[in-house]
Parts: sequence; C-alpha cells; structure tokens
Amino acid sequence: MRDWFRNRRGGRLIFIAGFIPLLFTIFLSTASEQEVAIADEETRHCLSCHGSYKYQLTDTVTGDVATLKMHSDLFIDPLAYSNATHGTFKCTDCHSADYTIHPHPISTKFELQYACMDCHGGDEMYASFHFETIEEEYLKSIHATELGDEFTCWSCHNPHTYKLSDKQPGQLVNRVAMNNAACLNCHGNIDNYAVLIEKELPDLIKSHEWLPNQSLHFRKVRCIDCHAANNDSILVAHFVLPADQSVRNCVECHSTNSILMASLYKHQAVEKRNSLGFYNGVIMNEAYVIGANRNYYLNIASIVIFIMVLIGIAIHATLRYIHRHKRHGN
Repeated sequence: MRDWFRNRRGGRLIFIAGFIPLLFTIFLSTASEQEVAIADEETRHCLSCHGSYKYQLTDTVTGDVATLKMHSDLFIDPLAYSNATHGTFKCTDCHSADYTIHPHPISTKFELQYACMDCHGGDEMYASFHFETIEEEYLKSIHATELGDEFTCWSCHNPHTYKLSDKQPGQLVNRVAMNNAACLNCHGNIDNYAVLIEKELPDLIKSHEWLPNQSLHFRKVRCIDCHAANNDSILVAHFVLPADQSVRNCVECHSTNSILMASLYKHQAVEKRNSLGFYNGVIMNEAYVIGANRNYYLNIASIVIFIMVLIGIAIHATLRYIHRHKRHGN
C-alpha cells in the first residue's frame, strides 16, 4: 500500500483531495475565531456596515433599499480593529449615541473628535508613555505650526487600527514599514495631501536622490529617524522638523554614537542594556556602522606594520642611493 501511494499518481491525488478540505476547515475555524474576537454586540452591529466594502441603505419613506459602496475613509477592517489598542472599546465609548440611529443624522458629521490627551492626559496608568511630553513635542512640529487644527493625532494614528508597533515582536523591517506607512498616507497620496495643503505633491525619490542606496534606507529606516528631533523621555519622536533641517550627514547615523540608538533602536537598546548590560550589539546587527567592528589591538598592529613598511621603503631607497652613488663615483 505504501509503495502504491508513493509511486502511483492516484495516491497523490487522494492525498491532495483529502488535504485541501482539511486546510479549508482550518481556515474557516480561524476566520470564525477572528469574528468572535469582537464580543461587543454594538460594535459588531456597526461593523456589519463599516466592516464591509458595501452597505445597504433603506429609504425611510418609500422603503426602497439601495446597495452602496463604503467610502474608504469609513471602512474599518474588523480584524485590524479587534487587534488594535482601542479594539476593546465599543463605538459609543468615543462616538455620539446618535450614531446608533440609521441612517446617521447629519449632525454626527460635525462631531468633535477626541484627541489623545482627552483620555490619556494626567492619567497615572499611562504615565510611562509621557503623553504630555508628546503633546509638547507635537505642538512644536511642522505639522502643528503649519497646518494648525487641520492636522490632529488621527491624521497619522488611525484610532480604529492603531497599535503600538515599537514594542511588537517581529522583524525590524516590518515595524519600519508600519511607521512609514503613516507618513506615506499623506506624503505618498495626492488625495490626502491635497486636503491638507495646497502644494504639489513632492517626488520623494527625487527629493531623496542625495541618499546613497536609497531603496535600502527606505526599507530599513523610518522617516522620523531623519525628519524628527529626538527626545530621551519619549519612545517615538513627535517633533517633526522642516525638510531643510532633516539629517543629511551620513556619519550621524553610521557611527558608534549613531542617532539611531536614540530613535529607531531605542526600545531594543533599553531591553538589551537591561538584560545584558550593553547595547552595542543592537546597532551592529541592524546597520552598517563605521568603525563598529574595529579592534584596538588590531589597530595598533596595523599601525606598527604600516610604520615598518615605511621604514623598509626608506632603508631600501637609502641603500639604492648609496649603491648608485658609489658606482658612479668609481
């Protein structure tokens, strides 16, 4: 039987035919678990429309039903919401109770959005995040000074899907992509950019053409690592600088005193220092650092060898000169 299974095409087909339904069953069970993750009935009711790419609207007078496309800004991924920082909240914890009326009254369109400080300000439970310092840094940023009230926390951090990425497990490149996606949502999207500022969307490739190995930097470094000023008391910089004040000196990153240790690798460095007492290995594993792998004794040996070579050249040149002088003198 075993030989028949190995050598016969029919055996492989039977195996595949049995394996595919098994995978399908696992997929369905996983999907069911994801749906159950949102336990609040009110939230599930809201996501029955906002969690779908289309929704139905009933005319209260005629009773006619129309199927409409959900606007991308109003769509909420149910799985992303259930895994988000605010995923345990029900919708009316943050939104007006008027949203429970369908269709929603026009007054809900003018509802003021909560800012981070409305919930987190002065709360000892979140003191380690230093939200007050974050707000101070943000108010000095180019976003706040140039755009004012048009720009808010939610312009970068979608409250329905936001999740603290710097402490999440996984590859650094994934966290970099997640952080940069917030920037590219405006700086790489003409529709979102035009809403905030009446300027032509800049060509990011051209404006960064001075940067060597551009694609690698885009994958490995966050925008804010070069475009924001660091603050030791907060995990992620929020003081976004004007473009002409951004980092353009390679040595500021590619050195043992790299600014990346205070920004991109900050959380990893703290963990490494707390567990092992040092953090040099963090940056040596993640980035090219000029001189990071140099050894003191090898440096001395190379200098000695270099000096000996110079002395050897000098002795050789002197002997040749003396020999030639004697030959011509005779």
